[in-house]
Amino acid sequence: MSQKQLQRFRVIGIVEEGGITLEEAAVKMAVSYRHAKRILKRVREKGAQGLIHGNTGRSPHNRIYDELKKNVLDLSGRKYAAFNDRHFREELAEMEGIVLGRETIRKLRRAANIPPKRKRRPPRHRKRRERKAQEGWMILWDGSPHPWFGPAHPPCCLLVALDDATGTILAARFFAFEGTEGYLWLLAHIVRHYGIPISIYQDRHGSLKRNDHHWTLEEELAGRQEPTHVGQALDALGIQPIFALSAQAKGRIERLFATLQDRLGAQISLSGISTLAQANDLLPRFIKRHNRRFALPAQNAQKAWRTVPPNLDVDRLISFHYCLRVALDNTVRVGKVLLDIPPGPYRMSYAKAYVEVRQLLDGTWRIYYKDHLIAQHAPTTLHEPLRALPRKPSNAAPSRNYNWIYQASAQSDVPGSFGHTKDGGCHNESPSDSSEQPPLKTTHTSHRRNTLGGHNRVGIKGTY
Repeated sequence: MSQKQLQRFRVIGIVEEGGITLEEAAVKMAVSYRHAKRILKRVREKGAQGLIHGNTGRSPHNRIYDELKKNVLDLSGRKYAAFNDRHFREELAEMEGIVLGRETIRKLRRAANIPPKRKRRPPRHRKRRERKAQEGWMILWDGSPHPWFGPAHPPCCLLVALDDATGTILAARFFAFEGTEGYLWLLAHIVRHYGIPISIYQDRHGSLKRNDHHWTLEEELAGRQEPTHVGQALDALGIQPIFALSAQAKGRIERLFATLQDRLGAQISLSGISTLAQANDLLPRFIKRHNRRFALPAQNAQKAWRTVPPNLDVDRLISFHYCLRVALDNTVRVGKVLLDIPPGPYRMSYAKAYVEVRQLLDGTWRIYYKDHLIAQHAPTTLHEPLRALPRKPSNAAPSRNYNWIYQASAQSDVPGSFGHTKDGGCHNESPSDSSEQPPLKTTHTSHRRNTLGGHNRVGIKGTY
């Protein structure tokens, strides 16, 4: 008998002795008066045995016998060792004729020390973040790779910037993939149409945050890695980047993408759109209707946008930035593109000098020396910059060359992709110096080595 049953037997005994009434006994046993009468009747008929449930000691009708357990565990370890619990249950029912519940299968396997196929972490405690009080205080942006034009067309990426205080879509545009060009376009659109926000909430995509382990000597001395092209633009504008550690942390824009994949996807299908240009023409009308339907008023009517100073060159700050060293023939090379630098009033020759090379979002090139514009060149196609790979330990003698090791961050078959040195730094060697110093010994394929080889002169015919 359990302690609870013994306690009830003692209380009923006191009732029989006349110490308390049956109503008082019902309160002490935490049962109703009618159930107390039933307990008293069973005790009078059977004694203490009347308090034991009638099914005690009986085998349940759905009991799994030892022979069946042995057969299931044998199949689990021999034939279906690679199957998870649910998949194993389905195969048992369809192929072996053994019908058991998933939870039963799980208990049998765990009791036999058969671990789960995948370990699942327990759910983390998450706290809802309140919206910012003012419009322009925080922007959320992200990309959504999705077959927007239907399963018959290749997927593309929709990049969206969302105001946290109001839920208003500030900017959106379709691109072939999520990359630097798309985020720079969003930033330029926001700055020109609304102003400069206080902060931007974003994930750790390689276009937004350096995720490599390569540190140059200058970066080690400074105690920080140089940011990406987008990071440099945010620094120049004084915008604070905030990096999310999980998709749940930026749940507002994730839920927005679920809505857009539903509503915008249906609108694209209804309009018969199948190209990026057509989809981008549709977006302004769709965004206007979406904001009218879903946007909320901010808690504080005063806006937090900072006004763009009239002397601020937005085109220059929000662009691809390379700090390169001029070759002896007064050219700088960015991948396969050679940019000529004519003699100017500041120096007759810029050989071995470090210059700031900018490719604007319209493809045009600008070269600055000590904050002075010294050259401009015709536009070329925008390409995603190449990013650094972590170096593997080697027994070979260290090279005197501190050039980066490059690898394409977007599609590897994009012709003419070009690389950069560190994002915005002006102290490391640039690809233009590779002809003057011994090359790094790498194990990259010839395709990646040839990414930095060859060149065309821009100023006459500049193509990638």
